[in-house]
Amino acid sequence: MLPSNLKFNNIKLRNKLLILYILCVFLPIVFTNIVFYHVTSTDIKNQKMEDVELVLDQITNDFVSVIEQAIGISTGFYTDYRLYEFFETDYETPIDYIEAYDYYLRELNRFSPLFYSIMSISFYTTNPNILYAGGVQRITEETEETEWYQMLSNTNNPIVLRTNPHVESEMFSLIRELDFFRSKNETRKIIKIDINPHNIRQSFNNVTFQGNVYLLNAEGNIEYSTDSSIDWRRNNISYQSLEFKEDTIVLEDRLLPKTYFDGWKIVGTISEREILEELYQSGKFIIVLASINFLLPTIIIILISRSIHTRILRVLKHMRKMKKQNFETIPSSGDKDEIGELTSEFNKMSRTINKLINEVYIANIEKKDLELKEKQAQLSALQSQINPHFLFNALETIRMRSVIKGEKETAKIIQNMAKIFRNSLTWGKEWVTVQEEMNLIICFLEIQKYRFGDKLEYELEVDTNVNNFIIPNMAFLPFVENASIHGIEPVKENGKIHLKIHLENDHVVYTIRDNGAGMSKEKRERLMESLLKEESMGESVGIKNVYYRLKLYFKEDFQFTIDSSPGEGTIVQIKLPSGKNYKN
Repeated sequence: MLPSNLKFNNIKLRNKLLILYILCVFLPIVFTNIVFYHVTSTDIKNQKMEDVELVLDQITNDFVSVIEQAIGISTGFYTDYRLYEFFETDYETPIDYIEAYDYYLRELNRFSPLFYSIMSISFYTTNPNILYAGGVQRITEETEETEWYQMLSNTNNPIVLRTNPHVESEMFSLIRELDFFRSKNETRKIIKIDINPHNIRQSFNNVTFQGNVYLLNAEGNIEYSTDSSIDWRRNNISYQSLEFKEDTIVLEDRLLPKTYFDGWKIVGTISEREILEELYQSGKFIIVLASINFLLPTIIIILISRSIHTRILRVLKHMRKMKKQNFETIPSSGDKDEIGELTSEFNKMSRTINKLINEVYIANIEKKDLELKEKQAQLSALQSQINPHFLFNALETIRMRSVIKGEKETAKIIQNMAKIFRNSLTWGKEWVTVQEEMNLIICFLEIQKYRFGDKLEYELEVDTNVNNFIIPNMAFLPFVENASIHGIEPVKENGKIHLKIHLENDHVVYTIRDNGAGMSKEKRERLMESLLKEESMGESVGIKNVYYRLKLYFKEDFQFTIDSSPGEGTIVQIKLPSGKNYKN
C-alpha cells in the first residue's frame, strides 16, 4: 500500500500526464534509439571492415596478377631451348648474329601488345660475340655492382624490385636468370621484364579503398604506397617510422608469394572515421528520427494536456462561482469528449438550479408581492365605494320595480350593473374564458351607452375561435373603463370605442381603440416606466393591477403596449399566449 500522500489520485492531472510522457514516450524512445544505434554501429562497422578486407585482398590479387603476367612470360623464355642456343653461340660475323637474332628473337616484342602490363623485355649476357642492341645488353662491371644483380646472385628464384628507384620511381622489374639448361661455355643469361607503372598504380589506387596501401619489402621499407604524405619514391622510408592517428586501423599483412617476393607484404591503413562515415550519416538520421519521435508526441501530449487541464480548470472555476450563487454557464464549443459532456451537464445543472430558484424562490416572492399589491388595489377600491352587498341588493330592488312599471331599458341597465357588482364580489376567481370577459365588457358598455346616450358608440369585433381561451379575470375590462371614463367623457364631441379580439400566431390579441382625449407623450412614458419598475399602485390602479397580474402569470411571454396622442385617442394592445394552460 502506498502512503496516502503518494497515491496517484492525489497527483495533479498535469503531473500524471508528465509521468505518462516520461515513462511511455521519453524513456522508451531513448532506450530504443540507443539500442538501435549500438546494433547498427556494430553491424555497419563489421560490414565495412569486411568490405575493406575484401578490397585490400583485391588490391593484393591485382598486384600479384600483374607480376604473375611477367612471371609467365619469363617462364616461357626460361624453358625455351632455342633462346639458350642463341645466347651460347659464338658468332663469327655480325651478319651471323643478326640472322640468328631475327630467327630467335623476332617475336620478342609480341608480348607488349598481348600483355598490357608488360612495358619492355631485355636480356643481359656475358657472351662477347653478341651485338648489344635490340634489347640485349652486356653484363659489365657496372652491372655487377647493381643491387638487383647482387640479389639475383644470392638466390635461385626470380626477383621483383624497383631496379632504378631514383629515376623510374614506380617502375618494377622482374629479373630472372636463365639457367634451366646448363651451358657448356658457362655463358650467363639474365632476362629483365619491366612492368608498366600504370598497371601498378591501377592495382593500388582502388577507388573503393578509402585508406592508404603500403607495399613493404623484406626489410620493412616502403616500395610503393598510395600515401601522398610521404616521399617513398626518392627516399628509403621504413614503415615502422611512420606515425598514424589514434583512430587509424591497420589491416592484417597480406604476404606476397614467397617464390619471387621473399618477405614482401602489403599493409593497409584506414581511418576509423572513414569506415564509420556511413554510420555517422546513419547517426544523423537516427538523431533526426529521434527528434521527430520526441517532437511529435511532445506536441500532441502538450496539446492534449492543455486541452484537458484548461477545460477542467474552467469547470472548477465555474463550480466555485456556483457556491456564491453565480449560476453562469460555461461557454461551450460543442466538445464531444468526457470533459465536453461534463461541461454540458454542468451547464444543464446550472440552468436547472437557476431556473428552480427563479421559479420557486423568486416567483414566490413576486407572487406574494403581486398578491400584496392586488390586496392593496382591492382595499383602495373598497375604500372608495359603498358596501357592494348593500349596493347589489338595492340595485336588484330597483330593477324589479322598473320591470313591474314596464321600464325595460332601465331594468336592463340595472341588471348589467348588478352583474358587474356581482363579479366584483368574486375576487378569488382568477381565470375566466374570453367569452365570460366579453359578457362583463358588454354589460359595462351598455351602462356607459345608457349614461352617455348618442355621445358614445362602440364596436365589438371578436373572433369566435378565441371564446374558450382562458385569460386572467378582468384582464381587459379596466381598459374599456379607462377608454370611456378617461377617453370619451372629457371631450365634447361624440366618441367611439372599438374593441377587437383575435388569434394571431398562437396569441390572443386584445386591441381597444378610442378617439377620446388621449394623453401626452410624457404621461405615457411615466406610466410605462412605473409599470417596468413595478412601482406601488398610486395612480392608474386598474392598469397596474392588470399589468402586474399578467407579469405574474405569463412572465415575459406577454406583450403590453400603449400608443396615445393628445386629442387623437389611445390604443392599448395586449398579446397573451394561447398555447399554454396557465390556469394550473
